[in-house]
Amino acid sequence: LEGQLSSMRLEDVDTDLLQKLLGEDVLRDFNGIVQMESLLEEGGYVVNHGDHFELTPRGVRRIGQLALRDIYRQLKRDAVGHHPLRHRGSQEILTEESRPYVQGDALHLNMIQTLKNALMNEGGVPLRLRPSDFAVYESEHATRAATVLLLDMSWSMSWEGRFAAAKKVALAMESLVRSLHPRDYFGIVGFFTRAVELKPKDLPEATWNMGDPFTNLQDGLHLAAELLERRPSQNQQMIVITDGQPTAYCRQGRLYCEWPLSFGGISQRAAEETLREAERVTRKGITINTFMLDDSPVLRGFVDEMTRINRGRAFYTRPDHLGEYLLIDYVSRTRKKI
Repeated sequence: LEGQLSSMRLEDVDTDLLQKLLGEDVLRDFNGIVQMESLLEEGGYVVNHGDHFELTPRGVRRIGQLALRDIYRQLKRDAVGHHPLRHRGSQEILTEESRPYVQGDALHLNMIQTLKNALMNEGGVPLRLRPSDFAVYESEHATRAATVLLLDMSWSMSWEGRFAAAKKVALAMESLVRSLHPRDYFGIVGFFTRAVELKPKDLPEATWNMGDPFTNLQDGLHLAAELLERRPSQNQQMIVITDGQPTAYCRQGRLYCEWPLSFGGISQRAAEETLREAERVTRKGITINTFMLDDSPVLRGFVDEMTRINRGRAFYTRPDHLGEYLLIDYVSRTRKKI
């Protein structure tokens, strides 16, 4: 029974034995998992290959939607875009809802509701309008964001299917941002020993770089900040997809590379310079959102520190569990697992 559960051979599990050994609550949870598995397959989100499940393109897009929902959840007011906000006011985007006119409102008059109010209050001919009869459409603020996606293309990303997982998320996000938020600026930076700007057409063919095997996240942050400076916005975001192992940095125009002292560790000077760059990015008002694809405590500690400095967000996942991520949100200070 333990082997069947650990290997997810759910169809072989003896439910009577499971209930007898572990109780009614565990059986209920197990049935929920089986039902969820079926729903995901029926919905076209995963394909069952017998010994493992694989995300379909639709499943990858859904993960991108969940991630984008959190990244854009708390946006400031800016130029008109397609990201909804909690604030309401006198913007150009109108809803079907209306309310009584208040002095200072933009006069987006709901004529039908205004006339109805006048008839209910006065009636008769000629119809007399009073200030209290006027109804205006509700307006919603929308905002425009400028986002740069940073894709780790270093040698360490070739391990354990990390780059394939990173590329899936990157493709989903690139597609979603461009289809749902066409007014947004969306740039892409690939970083290995140095950082380079990638065009959208380059992303499907992108691969990890064996010729330049180091990880220069500092240079990636620097280049991404330069791209965002050319696209002024109150809502500037970076999405970093990495295994969190910086091994290169630039100082005074010179490139420095160093291997970590231990497997799964970090290079101390590279980490320090990267955190300094994160501080500079933070002072510019840019939020860093990090997808972390390694479970090493040392590497996660580095990402935690970078996220703390920036007060950004960290999404933790393993390459083989792309559909699960732990969101540490330093903006709204919530913690949840999706």
